[in-house]
Amino acid sequence: MQDDSRFPAPAYRDAVLAPLFDETRRHFGGYLDRVNRAHAVMLAEQAILSAQDAARILSALAAIQREADFAGMTYTGEFEDLFFVTEHLLGQRVGRDLAGRLHTGRSRNDMDVTIFKMALKARLRGLLRQVCALAQRLLEVAGREPDTLIVAYTHGQPAQPTSFGHYLCAFAEVLLRDIDRLLHAHADADRCSMGAAAITTTGFPLSRARMAALLGFATFQENSYGCIAAADYLASAYAQAKILFINLGRVIQDLNAWSSFEMAQLYVPNSFVQVSSIMPQKRNPVPIEHMRLLASHGMGQCDVVMGTLHNTPFTDMNDAEGPTQAAGYAAFDTASRLLPLLTDFITAVRIREDRVRATIDAACLGMTELADSLVRQEGLSFRQAHEVAALLSRQLIEAGRGLSSLDDMRFAAAFAEVAGRPPALSPVELRQLTSPEHFVAVRTLPGGPGALAASLTGYSATLADRTARLDALDTAEAAAETELDGAVARLIDRS
Repeated sequence: MQDDSRFPAPAYRDAVLAPLFDETRRHFGGYLDRVNRAHAVMLAEQAILSAQDAARILSALAAIQREADFAGMTYTGEFEDLFFVTEHLLGQRVGRDLAGRLHTGRSRNDMDVTIFKMALKARLRGLLRQVCALAQRLLEVAGREPDTLIVAYTHGQPAQPTSFGHYLCAFAEVLLRDIDRLLHAHADADRCSMGAAAITTTGFPLSRARMAALLGFATFQENSYGCIAAADYLASAYAQAKILFINLGRVIQDLNAWSSFEMAQLYVPNSFVQVSSIMPQKRNPVPIEHMRLLASHGMGQCDVVMGTLHNTPFTDMNDAEGPTQAAGYAAFDTASRLLPLLTDFITAVRIREDRVRATIDAACLGMTELADSLVRQEGLSFRQAHEVAALLSRQLIEAGRGLSSLDDMRFAAAFAEVAGRPPALSPVELRQLTSPEHFVAVRTLPGGPGALAASLTGYSATLADRTARLDALDTAEAAAETELDGAVARLIDRS
């Protein structure tokens, strides 16, 4: 009969504790060491631990990091988790009593949440770097392609001419909002939980502010119950990441449609094209499909976290801990594959201007501006002008002729049929008003393709500001690490 008094039960060990140990070792071991060192420094500064004892602990922790083979460890069940393994190794060096004093005023609860936040913040900053790089590349390409015509589609049908630069700026503007959302998610995680202990703080005179500073947090999260129970920092990160994946996927789907043989708006160079194993004529821009797949997988990986948090109790619970944290990291790994690929892809492709112009002409996409011009220059009501343009569009499309073939007689007849008088526009003016270049050029309202230079200036300034904010976060993190290293060194040197 199996001994039911010995912990852990083999099934529990194999299903939960061993995988959890491996996840902690792989993702959180370095953060655990940093929390241990910071806590020892803070206890000494608060005179809760003597400087000599703190120095002994810190020297031993450094030796453990140098000498212990954490990467090669396998879970045996002798110790519940990596925390107790580390405490045991520390006790072997400084004695069990002194090793236990390191845990004064803290719990695995506040340690775990703090470590999870540290790991998540690092991933968010890495993701932000990649999103900023994509936004920068979009603005660069848009700046080179301000006048390159494309067809803007609505409801899957050709709608109006615009420029490639205008389209890319629309995408960049969305990414700038994604950057703001991710920065906000980082701020949600940038509140240290240390000092909350199990859930109600402790009677020891800890310095929560000092712990937050040493660990690279902007501040500490005030309510101790919320430090342990609230998982909104986690939900915030994956909600914003999910929005990013959705936004990326929508543009990627456009690129897929644009590269089709029928639409043929986008030329994909051979370096991004795979051939068919049987059809020699095929050019398959398969990387687009892989990008769409990655965006879908990333969204689903975010949903793993969001779905796990759903309907959980507002207290300490395993649902938001190591396995869920580690599962969510797959979304960041997916983004790290997708974003550089999309960045380089956008740089490599080009617009097939001949096919674009053919579609603009055949679909009579300049008719909106002709109608607008009839209002401005002929004094028609918009409804009359729209009727003239619609009549001409039907005639030309049914005859299989493009807008460039619109002759003065056909225009005059349609105009007279609706307005009851001949038009005043000259043939030269008619040609100009129906050209795609004119269509784009006159749309100079803020945000229009004719005002692209001003938009680019504004977007570039916004991106520079957000990049500076990200730089400041990285600088603060590095400064905190330096401060902790210095505080540790000072204690050891004085001992």
